[in-house]
Amino acid sequence: MSDIAETQFLIVGAGPAGASLACFLSTHGLKGIIISASHGTANTPRAHIINQAAIECLRDIGLEPEVMKLGNGGDYMKHVRWCNSMAGEEFARVFAFGNDPTRKGDYEAASPCHHVDLPQTLMEPLLVRYATANGFKVRFDTTLLSFAEVEGETGRAKIVATVRDNISKNEYQIQTKYLFGADGARSTVVKQLGLPLTVRGDGSQTMINVLVKADLSHLMENREGNLHWVMQPDRVAPDFGIMALVRMVKPWTEWMFLLVPAPTFDARTAEISNDDYLKRVKELIGDDTPAEVLHVAPWVINDISAESYSKGNVFCLGDAVHRHPPTRGLGSNTCIQDAYNLAWKIAYVEKGLAAPALLDTFSAERQSVGQHVVSSAIDGTYDNFPLFEALGMLPPGAGPATLAELSSSTPEGQERRRRLQAGVSMVYPEFNSLGVEMGQRVAGGSGIYLADEDKPFKPSYKVAKDPKLYYDRSTYPGSRLPHVWLNSAVPQKPVSTIDLAGKGAFALFTGLGGGAWKEAAQTVAKAIGVTINVYSIGFHQDWEDPYFAWGGIRGVDESGAVLVRPDRVVAWRSKTVPDKGADERLFGVMRAILGFADFES
Repeated sequence: MSDIAETQFLIVGAGPAGASLACFLSTHGLKGIIISASHGTANTPRAHIINQAAIECLRDIGLEPEVMKLGNGGDYMKHVRWCNSMAGEEFARVFAFGNDPTRKGDYEAASPCHHVDLPQTLMEPLLVRYATANGFKVRFDTTLLSFAEVEGETGRAKIVATVRDNISKNEYQIQTKYLFGADGARSTVVKQLGLPLTVRGDGSQTMINVLVKADLSHLMENREGNLHWVMQPDRVAPDFGIMALVRMVKPWTEWMFLLVPAPTFDARTAEISNDDYLKRVKELIGDDTPAEVLHVAPWVINDISAESYSKGNVFCLGDAVHRHPPTRGLGSNTCIQDAYNLAWKIAYVEKGLAAPALLDTFSAERQSVGQHVVSSAIDGTYDNFPLFEALGMLPPGAGPATLAELSSSTPEGQERRRRLQAGVSMVYPEFNSLGVEMGQRVAGGSGIYLADEDKPFKPSYKVAKDPKLYYDRSTYPGSRLPHVWLNSAVPQKPVSTIDLAGKGAFALFTGLGGGAWKEAAQTVAKAIGVTINVYSIGFHQDWEDPYFAWGGIRGVDESGAVLVRPDRVVAWRSKTVPDKGADERLFGVMRAILGFADFES
């Protein structure tokens, strides 16, 4: 075991978290190594819904067009349905993922991006290809065995990882400055690092993914949507699949049947034949469509979040630190956003543009988000139970008389229909969670600067009333930069505010009377070596505000300034040009945000 490879950045895991981290790091000119114990990229389409927040991250590095080309959006994601079989009668449906006519404006205002259904089998190769084309080397069939911190030749600590090539069985070492644990729910990095985990539940509830080839095109014209709950309260179902969520993989020829077993059934130890799975699949389809079972994978519903994400130069992200059911489709989206938050900080510190203290903000900022995402997914799972009960699926054995009662004009029938409608209303937010997806905020810490705010953040009445459904654009520090369409005085192709930010640089937005900020940004950028792009928005400025939308949400006067980090998080804002001058204030704020402790408000 004398062979030692050297790199600055070693990523363990090539899933959505690890591969996207490599992509984001590479855009800063950084190169490294990814290792993965898997034989290759995902062989089953586990994660699939990519939301606006995650696509905005990929848009920043030019991947949005490929994501949208490979995936399916629009009518393919139009509805979520509850039915007796794919071919049979329907109990209810809801508009989903921005397709509700009453909510489309909310989604359009929130982002220039749109939801897309992109299976993990297509997402991972896209990310890995981008990373390898831009300087990262990828080694599959390579397992991390252990790692240790050692003293480097220059006196700086290094991390030495011992890995095994699973094909040759050869063990060797990789010396790295940074180690990133993106190695999923059984993370070796998290275990060895000893990150404390909050575990809720006993982990006994299992599900079964059954990947199926079946051409259901003849059924889908009037059943548009990528998610279909199939419930058959009028039939005796096998314990391994009392009901199912049928998910589109390839329209309309490949499907994932997520079988929900009886509460006491453990899919991990049960022996079920492919013929039994196929029989159940055909019952759920409900007609004579030929079907083929391609793959079966039991899994466990997790409710786990790490209490911190890093120690020293070891950082963990993605499913390694937040594990939850796929409710609300937050998994891979949060992985990508973890990576986007971390990459610019690593790049700035490594290039000497920021102090190492900036890296401490990763755990501080993303841990609270991860914990909230896990709670949201678990809450969303339980929100389904009243609907299951209304359709006779709970408690077990309660269903045979349900359908007749739903059609009855009796008081009992009326009450069951009321419960059905209430159950559908309760699960509606699961598929229209704009607030959960886009409303994540950096709550505090040194990565944002709040000293110039005279009031604490307060959500609007609508968001305060229902933070799952609604998202309000805001420039309060810690918020994502609001999307607003801008244009030139002589109209051309519009540009979004988010496209003016990002790309590895800070951005400063000002307006009429804010000329001092442009001069200040040039002075400060030269002094600290950090790029600060400045844009004046307003009448006859760099960019026009044709809908007066930016003027309504910028939160500062025309001469004020809004400072945005490279990850498009609002870092600070100033109501006007300060009396002491823009140079001094911007210089101090930038130093504080970049982790240097020599600036006080």
